[in-house]
Amino acid sequence: MAPPTAGEDTSNPDSDDPSEVAVALDEADDGLADAIESALAGRSAIVAVGVPLALLPPILAARERTRGGTWRVACRPGVADALGRAFVLGTAVAEAVAEGAIELRTVADEPDVQRILFASPDRIDAVVGPEKDRTLVTEEAPKRVTPAGRAVRERFAAATPETVDMPARSRLLAAACETLDDRFADDVAAVLDALPYGAVGRTGEVTDRTLLVALAARHDHLLWDLRRWIGDGADGGSAEGVGIAAGQDLTDDRRALVRRGLIEAIKMPAGDGRPQLRLRAVDDALLRATPEEVLSVLRGRFALPVDEDGRVRQPPGRDERRPVWERTRRDKN
Repeated sequence: MAPPTAGEDTSNPDSDDPSEVAVALDEADDGLADAIESALAGRSAIVAVGVPLALLPPILAARERTRGGTWRVACRPGVADALGRAFVLGTAVAEAVAEGAIELRTVADEPDVQRILFASPDRIDAVVGPEKDRTLVTEEAPKRVTPAGRAVRERFAAATPETVDMPARSRLLAAACETLDDRFADDVAAVLDALPYGAVGRTGEVTDRTLLVALAARHDHLLWDLRRWIGDGADGGSAEGVGIAAGQDLTDDRRALVRRGLIEAIKMPAGDGRPQLRLRAVDDALLRATPEEVLSVLRGRFALPVDEDGRVRQPPGRDERRPVWERTRRDKN
């Protein structure tokens, strides 16, 4: 099941720093997105040019409703880069590219880069009108469709081929099963199916990496294994990683989760080498939450006031009244 598109609420009341995708979708015209999905669904040999980030969700939704062929999509400059920081939307687009459903390119930064056009053999659709009141118009007269379609295909041919710096979902989940386990992979799959496209990114305190560390802690995984899965080998990690981020980028997220009492990082013996850190969820709300609810739990905890060490403030004397074995560990991990 695809995550909600631009027509649904992608904002999160607990987040004061929305993702790039959320910002783009909030600024988009819901009626235009719905019109584009309806206009494209079921058509073959689509060629699209000038596509902004906000219109990728309706294009994906229409593509899922269409069998066969490859749709050629040339986005505006910067869109492919943004997809590399968009966990939910980026993995969805990467999956479509990996399946051959979509060929992704970037149009040149030229005067007509803002013109959004969709061409198929017997029809042309164009987005027209002022920025806040755009609409989709259709042309089906052969004498106009033929030259207009040729111009669209020429713009696409001149565009630069792109890759998405996010793994395809099928590869992401298969590697999660192999490197971690199927329980973790099932949680990640549930999150990707349920979260809106703009729910989480690389902005704010709770990022996609924070979410993945918390999911791993619910299953007591080693931080090293999570790093092997999430990295790409460029940071000295395993080449089998999926390349979401460099493994060392997880350090701040892990420490933030520990400081807020959501997880522990327990040092485990590792032979003659350095001790390994085992991630373990210790917060009842995090442990009880369904995978789809984990992001909300994290944002709720991160919204609480913290002290100078980044730990959630507790009433005076509260920890001292608890048995020593239940008191919060305050180590550097």
